[in-house]
Amino acid sequence: MNHFSVPAMVESFKELFPKEASIAVSDVQQFLYYEPSKQIDLKSQPGDKINENTVTFKALSIQEKTSDHVNSTVFGTPYFGTSVPILDDGDPAGCITAILPSKQLRFLSTFLTVQMKDSWVPFAYEDIMYLEAQNRKTWVQTEQGMGTHKFVLGDLELYLPDDTFIRCHRSYIVNVKYIAEIQPDSHSTFLLIMKDQTRIPVSQTYASHFRKSLSF
Repeated sequence: MNHFSVPAMVESFKELFPKEASIAVSDVQQFLYYEPSKQIDLKSQPGDKINENTVTFKALSIQEKTSDHVNSTVFGTPYFGTSVPILDDGDPAGCITAILPSKQLRFLSTFLTVQMKDSWVPFAYEDIMYLEAQNRKTWVQTEQGMGTHKFVLGDLELYLPDDTFIRCHRSYIVNVKYIAEIQPDSHSTFLLIMKDQTRIPVSQTYASHFRKSLSF
């Protein structure tokens, strides 16, 4: 990971991380970069070895995006982390981890509360079809209609269950349960036909992860 500037990379991708998140970047053995947030600081330093009890270690081991709670025995502070491994020709080269305080999870358990017109309605995850970022708002399509949520897609992606929801585009997260058909759209991208006939693109950035997650 020496052929690019880690701080420059983090700065480029900052908008994908929740504002409350601390950000850590590692190679396969140690942390290379750490930027704490005002909400949580694990006091990590560049050069610190990757603890086998961390989300970073797990993501590097299984070579897949990993989210998990980590108790206070590791860093002295409990946290919720999401790590995405960086692969080089199929081999792990490093990892990017977003770190959030555990208390952030209290607002999301098994439902999202969506604003619909002049009221707020709690929806179980299983009733949410897809989420879309448009016009600086996060729109949530449910079986009962569409509303908005105050958190951005990057925030919600950390909490939505990976076995049901998948990011397929910069502007979309879909519930796999509501995909009616997957059509090839170009050499390396796809078009999703949802059960309500909405057509959602799978961008080239997410196409490989999408195929791997759905095993096709």
